[in-house]
Amino acid sequence: MKRPVWRRLARDEARLAGDAVVAGVDEAGRGPLAGPVVAAAVVLVVGGKWHGLDDSKNVDPKTRAALYARVVFEARAFSWTVFGPRVIDHTNIRRASLTAMQRSVEKLRVRPELVLVDGKDEIPGLTVRQHALVDGDARMISIAAASILAKVVRDRIMERLDCVWPAYGFARHKGYATPEHLAVLERLGPCALHRYSFSPVCVQQLPLV
Repeated sequence: MKRPVWRRLARDEARLAGDAVVAGVDEAGRGPLAGPVVAAAVVLVVGGKWHGLDDSKNVDPKTRAALYARVVFEARAFSWTVFGPRVIDHTNIRRASLTAMQRSVEKLRVRPELVLVDGKDEIPGLTVRQHALVDGDARMISIAAASILAKVVRDRIMERLDCVWPAYGFARHKGYATPEHLAVLERLGPCALHRYSFSPVCVQQLPLV
């Protein structure tokens, strides 16, 4: 019988972390043309049973919402940080994502002894041991939990902002470069939610704030 994904993720994390208090960190929203980037950090209860928990890209929206609620209610600690499009424009998406990750770790009520980061980059400025893992959200249970939080928080932000700019369809495509989004961007031009430094948005003169 095939081992459930969450058991494999928990087993592999335990092998890597040993007895250390682990925080998993991930972000959502590096690629879209519009909206914020959201980073989340999660410290799970050791030995907890997380049926269905997986990389947020591998679960449907209904399952993500249920897992989000479980993480919020059952994790030892969690936090998230949101950086909007002007921060992204004036720094760059990589730096904005890493700084959001740093702040999320620093806001945790439980101090981790090891931070597991999704991706190839470690987080600058952390004073605790950390380990970056490519595809970490599909390899470590704490990063998978962080990916769920970041994805759900960002999606809900975009759904609410759809009420402010309904012509762009943000509730459907969440700011990603879908054919629908590109077509309306060509027709209407960018709004304040767009990342002016991203192609094909490309606003030449960035605002000061």
